[in-house]
Amino acid sequence: MEDAGIGWIAAIIIGGIAGWLAEQFMKSNMGILMNILLGIVGAIIANALLGLLGISLGGWIGYLIAGFIGACILIWVGRMIRR
Repeated sequence: MEDAGIGWIAAIIIGGIAGWLAEQFMKSNMGILMNILLGIVGAIIANALLGLLGISLGGWIGYLIAGFIGACILIWVGRMIRR
């Protein structure tokens, strides 16, 4: 998060938006707190995975994109575990 140049409040807001977008895209029903957690943790995971590929996303938009991608991955993994 520090690399993206955003603070904790912005991370919570952007993470919530990214989690909500992923929730809508993946057609799941998680709730606001889970959306925030999915967005923030998803952004960390997606940035790590994209970093392995040599892709770097920065700023608010990059954090939002990474949060969306990571949250979708987390929802997918959660569905695979439950089955």
